[in-house]
Parts: sequence; C-alpha cells; structure tokens
Amino acid sequence: MKRINNFLIFTILLLALFSCNKKKTEISDLDKLRNSTNTSTYPAVQMDSAQAINFITKQKVQELLDLSTLYLSGNRNTEIDTLIYSQMQSYFHKPDSLTFKKLFRELDSLKVKNVKVNNLQVYKDYYKKDTLDYAKFNVEYFDDKNKSIGTFEKNAQYILLSTPIKFKKEFKFYFLNFYSESLKKDSTSVGVTK
Repeated sequence: MKRINNFLIFTILLLALFSCNKKKTEISDLDKLRNSTNTSTYPAVQMDSAQAINFITKQKVQELLDLSTLYLSGNRNTEIDTLIYSQMQSYFHKPDSLTFKKLFRELDSLKVKNVKVNNLQVYKDYYKKDTLDYAKFNVEYFDDKNKSIGTFEKNAQYILLSTPIKFKKEFKFYFLNFYSESLKKDSTSVGVTK
C-alpha cells in the first residue's frame, strides 16, 4: 500500500511539474517574415473585390516595409540579407537597382527600426488614356526604443496581373512604384472658389 501511495504522489508531482513548464510556442514576427512569400494565403471570409484589394494591398505594403527595416538592420552582405533582398524584389513587377533607393534612403536617414501602416485607401488615377492603380497610406515610423518618429503620407502604384490556374481566375499582386508620386498633378486649388 505504501508503495502505491508513493507511486501516486510521484506521478502527481511529475504531472504538476510538466503542466507548470508547458510554454506556449508563438511564431515570432521574424519567423513570419522569413517564411512569407509573394504567394500568401488569405482568409476564407467573403469580401467584395474592393475590400479584398484593400486588404491585400495593406498586407503587401506592411510586409515590404517590415522586410526593408529587417534588411537595413543587417549588414547587407550576408546570405540572409541577400535572401531578404530577393524576397523584397519579388513584390515588384520589374525590379531594378533604383527600386528601393528612395525607400532605403528615407528609412536610413530617420533611423527607422519598426513601421506601421495605417489608413490605406486604394484609388484609381487616370493619366492620358491609362488607368493606374494607387494606394495612399500613412506610415508611422518607430525608432529602436519603439518611440514614434512621425507619421508620413505615402503612395504606391500597384498592378494586379491575371494568372489563370486550372479554370480559376486568380491575380498576382505586384508593385510598380513604391513611395511614388502620382503621374498626374492635381491642378485644383485648395480653398474657397467662387
């Protein structure tokens, strides 16, 4: 009987020890970025096309800015930096050497360590006979102490390319310009007009 009691006490203590040491394993933001690609999955919630485009655009803008800050925080010459840079290029339809110049210069000059995208709105702009898709958004920059550096209004031009796969009509999202200005300058004056 004493042997059974000792065994039960030992088992209870062992279970209590394991239950106390059980930790939740959460995926860090860095692991999410490392494993994300340009072909992400999206929720099965039904959205209309405008909501879906808005959601996808905000997600892509946030991912690209996160990858940019991650790339700039590294040495820019390691293997992981090369992978991050090539992943960033996959977000663009035709990337070239000037694609990230303006973005990197701004993030470097302000010493940005973290970025948050707010108030993203997609809109169409008409230039000559072309319809151009743009996203207007606010970007809040944070320093290494997570203090806000400021909020800036930015634009990005994007394109949705049709890629039919097995009788389904799917689209791939690409940026054409990031932190770009609209090609058409607004000539409407601000203020009261009579």
